Amino acid sequence: MKTRKLGGLEVSELGFGCMSITANYGPPADRAQGIRVIRDAFERGVTFFDTAEVYGPYINEELVGEALAPVRDKVAIATKFGFAIDGTNGLDSRPERIRRVVEESLKRLGTDRIDLYYQHRVDLTVPIEDVAGTVKDLIQEGKVLHFGLSEPSARTIRRAHAVQRVAAIQTEYSLMERSPERNGVLQACEDLGIGFVPWGPLGQGFLAGKLNARSAFDPKTDLRSGFPRFSADVMTANQPIISFLQAFGAKTGASPAQIALAWLMAQKPWIVPIPGTRSLAHLSENLGSVNVELSPDDLRQIETAFAKLTVHGGRMNELQMSQIGKD
Repeated sequence: MKTRKLGGLEVSELGFGCMSITANYGPPADRAQGIRVIRDAFERGVTFFDTAEVYGPYINEELVGEALAPVRDKVAIATKFGFAIDGTNGLDSRPERIRRVVEESLKRLGTDRIDLYYQHRVDLTVPIEDVAGTVKDLIQEGKVLHFGLSEPSARTIRRAHAVQRVAAIQTEYSLMERSPERNGVLQACEDLGIGFVPWGPLGQGFLAGKLNARSAFDPKTDLRSGFPRFSADVMTANQPIISFLQAFGAKTGASPAQIALAWLMAQKPWIVPIPGTRSLAHLSENLGSVNVELSPDDLRQIETAFAKLTVHGGRMNELQMSQIGKD
């Protein structure tokens, strides 16, 4: 496992998204299993772990804190603020709330500093300069080491960076979801020396090739039940993507998930995907992607193939898409 830089933060080239262990992609996993998979990821070279106060809410941070306590000084923990967590799915990035919830996250994580603190979604009622300034104060106090933004627009990135250096941007990005290439976000990162952390690097699980029209998503526990891309007919329409990845990977013995992750890491040296899982077998498969070398010709073949494929369905529901930075 090599390392990469997110701004001034050095982390493993592949991180670990902890959300799905306790929230949003099905019922919570057994706590012992969750701790085991996080610790196994560390033992296999992962030093970058992603969580958020809203996952659960709260219980994901507690799980991550417990799992990483024995190795706290050897890892970077990213968490997030910004959802109101009041049953409305609304946003709240008022400076006074940030100052309060950072203390709560520190306590749940069992640590004295957060390595990377993201605004989870941009709150249009609070100037981003005020958010950046508040995090700047927390950095000066030593409670936060680096500042990040999740799902911002390119303009918001530049405004925030002018107040406090942004280390990382987190946005959904995968072979299926290429919007950061078109909306100026990746370009802003390159211009400003900011790292990029793709969430959903496996198309929220679809690119692993194990989901199809018969897959069931419980609306009580799995957000994907309401996402257009995960309806039965749309997943059927997107199966040619999986067929291509299976055929392409067969040449080298790589799985669709490994090709998808290797493709992301090959885009830029400052991109660090964070696939998540509660399965030790899937963890092993995902980590195997760091050994998949895609040549320039391989990358051209993938681009040529995807230019002929249509990705059907939107990535999230209407409410969640309304919270994506567009200004």
